[in-house]
Amino acid sequence: MLEISTGVYVGYLTARVRNLLWLRIVEMSGEGRVIMVYAARNEQRLAFKVHKHQWEPVDFDGVQLMLRPSGEEDAPASTPTRGWSAASKRRRFGAR
Repeated sequence: MLEISTGVYVGYLTARVRNLLWLRIVEMSGEGRVIMVYAARNEQRLAFKVHKHQWEPVDFDGVQLMLRPSGEEDAPASTPTRGWSAASKRRRFGAR
């Protein structure tokens, strides 16, 4: 496998090796999140595995999508109540 970016690996593996690698990754991940995307014989030609991740794969009419949970847990910690900052307004409208 090639590491194309930090923590991102790409390569061709057999299903057996992929499943053994998944077990090892889950074992070594500790408190971290893991997502595996791999080639599959379906309409999309890919499938997902997730471990300790808020987003989860769901089947939607034969297409596998990542479901993002809705609710307060996704909201930012501090939501501005007064609108845009003065600096943001200047940048947005071109004032200097």
